[in-house]
Amino acid sequence: MLVERIFLKPNTQKHNIGKEKLSRSFIKSVSWRIIGTIDTILISYFVTGQIDFALSIGMIELITKMGLYVVHERAWNKFSWGKTEK
Repeated sequence: MLVERIFLKPNTQKHNIGKEKLSRSFIKSVSWRIIGTIDTILISYFVTGQIDFALSIGMIELITKMGLYVVHERAWNKFSWGKTEK
């Protein structure tokens, strides 16, 4: 099954367990926010029935949550708790 191959396959590549670069955190925030913003727009549309209102909520949410995610991600990089070393 594809899900098992993605999530349960042993990782054979060596990874640097250290800090992530700011650019990686930024790209992760953009990809996640695209998914989250589509979700917010759909929910807003179902609640309000107005696509223009739903899109405006989605655009505001897109910008604010990307910034919050980068700050959150960078803060977590300061802690080694939960990271494993090979």
